[in-house]
Amino acid sequence: MTGIANSAEIGIIRGMFTYIDPSVRERLTAQGTLFQIDRHGARIEPGKAPPHGSTISVLGPIPLPLELGDLQVDVQWFACVRNTELGKIEELADDLRAQQGQQSFATLASYMAVNSVMVVGDPSTWKNPLVRVHSSCLTGDVFGSQRCECGPQMQTALERIKNDDEGGMLVYMAGHEGRGIGLWAKAATSLLQDAGEDTYDANRSLGLPDDSRDFSDAASLLKYFVGGKPFRLLTNNPKKVNDLGDFGVSGITRVKHVSGVTASNRRYLSAKQHWGHEISKEDLGS
Repeated sequence: MTGIANSAEIGIIRGMFTYIDPSVRERLTAQGTLFQIDRHGARIEPGKAPPHGSTISVLGPIPLPLELGDLQVDVQWFACVRNTELGKIEELADDLRAQQGQQSFATLASYMAVNSVMVVGDPSTWKNPLVRVHSSCLTGDVFGSQRCECGPQMQTALERIKNDDEGGMLVYMAGHEGRGIGLWAKAATSLLQDAGEDTYDANRSLGLPDDSRDFSDAASLLKYFVGGKPFRLLTNNPKKVNDLGDFGVSGITRVKHVSGVTASNRRYLSAKQHWGHEISKEDLGS
């Protein structure tokens, strides 16, 4: 493929970015499938000026039948992104049209951290839903890596939510790779771990924080979808409860969620245990 697109290709490329086309935006807004929420989780009425501070644009619900191993579950998918990032994307889209090439397309496609909400059941009937806030892990969630327990934790969480009497939701945080340090730095920490450091020491060796994840977007999404009701949070990490609480999320009951322990990740999980995760020796099989 050449670096210069012909007129037909330009038409296709423009069609792919219809989310920035005003007519399509208006149509989706009228349908109620494109909307904004503020940092408090309140839905912003169309045409009203957004409040001061970051807002989140949401696309959905999108029916999404999932099949993960033996698990089959139907969810309603919502794609969520900060409007500050959408503004930058629109600038990049203008560059794409001007250059008429594919190089900017790759930049555009990879720039945004689009978080996902997967809802099981009817939120209007929830009284105390089951919730998982899951940090993205390419190697675990997609490749099936045994170095961590992320993939089994995500799949087991969806299974538990599906089988729960109330249902609930999984919030998938796309910008949390490697506890917020990104995939490239995460790859470097993996090599340091193979040389004897634990997952937290490896971060420090790179001059990075133990945990740099930002839960502000997750908090806004929980406020919107759960609507201030109490909920049960699937996590072994008390700090996650505290982090969400710092952004005004209340009514959380933490539910233990140990899954996917193997010989390959036992040392990694032991480091998490030492750092404060409530994982017992029995959970680790030691």
